[in-house]
Amino acid sequence: MNLFNIIDEIEKVDPEIHERLNPRRAAIKNITSFGSKVAFAAMPFALGTMFKKAYGAASTTDIVGVLNYALTLEYLESYFYNQGTASGVVPAANQAYIAEITDDENKHVTFLKSVITSLGATPVASPVFDLTAGNNKGNGPFKDVLTNYTTFLAVAQAFEDTGVRAYKGAAPILLGNQVVLTAALSIHAVEARHASAIRLLRHNLGHDANTRPWIVSTSAKGNDTGVAIIDGNYAGEENVTQGGVNLVTALGTSTAVATASFDEPLSKDQVLALLVGSFIVS
Repeated sequence: MNLFNIIDEIEKVDPEIHERLNPRRAAIKNITSFGSKVAFAAMPFALGTMFKKAYGAASTTDIVGVLNYALTLEYLESYFYNQGTASGVVPAANQAYIAEITDDENKHVTFLKSVITSLGATPVASPVFDLTAGNNKGNGPFKDVLTNYTTFLAVAQAFEDTGVRAYKGAAPILLGNQVVLTAALSIHAVEARHASAIRLLRHNLGHDANTRPWIVSTSAKGNDTGVAIIDGNYAGEENVTQGGVNLVTALGTSTAVATASFDEPLSKDQVLALLVGSFIVS
């Protein structure tokens, strides 16, 4: 079997084959360097696995579903910051700070809608929101969110941290579309900066002296915000095992350091369960 001749033939009908297989080229090199009958016998199976990964991409329907899910989250964040600005809850000293985040969220909405449209699909309409988490009653646990700056920033932190985890959870579905994946990860990076900025602001204002620019969990609890009602948004952040390795045991480090080093993903179902029926009116 001449592996490279096979790839050359595929390239005639799919010029992007090398990009699809990259970074699997190292695996091809390793397989072909064995020079043994065992390696030769294993070649069809290894080749099949690589091609399955290269071409087993998510369908456009799956990708659009993820993008509309992301758009729903961006609608929420955009609405939140715009309402906060309009309400006057943000003090003058922080208005420029919050205005920059607001502008980013508005642009994320516009961008995601344009990407979805470019794929020949229809962007989902914005849901109805209740920023008090009262499911359209306006008297939820955060009923003073637009009059009390401490509450406003606590909700902002929950939204931003959840958004970061949501994008991480959805990213694997986009692996087959490099353009869309790159765009989504770019937004993910901005959301991570927002989360750090809001966390630092809460710390500096004395709203929560224990808050750091990153999530620092204990072995028993992922939530480090001091707001117990949003424990679910941080479920799983107490994880200290990455790649099958317990970082506390292997490196002799603390749970705080291990949890601060990684953000844990949240699935679409987990995120919607947290938001629908409270912040997103059902």
